[in-house]
Amino acid sequence: MTELLLTAENIGLTIRGNPILHNVNLRVAAGEIVALIGPNGAGKSTLVRVLLGLLRPDSGRVWSRPGLRIGYMPQRLALDGTLPLSVQRFVTLGTPAARARVQAVLAEVGAAHVLDSPVQAVSGGELQRVMLARALLREPDLLVLDEPIQGVDLNGQYELYDLIGGLRRTHGCGMLMVSHELHLVMATTDHVLCLNRHVCCSGHPDHVARDPAYLDLFGIDGARRLAVYHHHHNHHHDLHGAVMPDLPLPSASGGEGSHRPFVEQDHG
Repeated sequence: MTELLLTAENIGLTIRGNPILHNVNLRVAAGEIVALIGPNGAGKSTLVRVLLGLLRPDSGRVWSRPGLRIGYMPQRLALDGTLPLSVQRFVTLGTPAARARVQAVLAEVGAAHVLDSPVQAVSGGELQRVMLARALLREPDLLVLDEPIQGVDLNGQYELYDLIGGLRRTHGCGMLMVSHELHLVMATTDHVLCLNRHVCCSGHPDHVARDPAYLDLFGIDGARRLAVYHHHHNHHHDLHGAVMPDLPLPSASGGEGSHRPFVEQDHG
């Protein structure tokens, strides 16, 4: 049986009289990619903070495997432009590591060339890779990625999601990824949880795409985007944005499935 890493049961949260989460259940297993989708304001980032122990729910409980190591990639990063901080120093904040180790993890995400750069000087795509490297430095059992392609151009989005899909293969870690539309998380996702303050529907991406609750939430435009996505995205991109042949990825059962890139940004 696949080892459970994290579960949330019947999570409820109200902030300043505003119901944010109601009766939310979620689970992530080792080697599994779970996508948390929903519109802006659905409570996705709030749920992530609850799962990380940064917010206490009013009801329900969160359980994590004893000794679980979590690597967290936040949606936004506020940096003081006057603070002299190199990429190497930033990556090791809270997780001391030798220069060679930092260089290796940056190389894994395609960002070794910015090792000594001021973190404020790197591009949007490079910064996302640096934050991903920082999350990987802890050798996590679970990666939590809150909008990992925030502020990245289209080619960079494809590259980052291809990279993230490969990390499941090389590290075997579980992943929880936040987005706001299903067509953006079709590539390597094993399980989708559609959230709009409560769980509207959940299951395999193809199942959720046909669920009446998903169609009610995203409407005909969401269905059209899914159709366009399936028609056009039968390839992936390399680290330079070039189209590459399709690559097999593990399915939820551990076998191989087709890879389809997915992209998005969100603020909720």
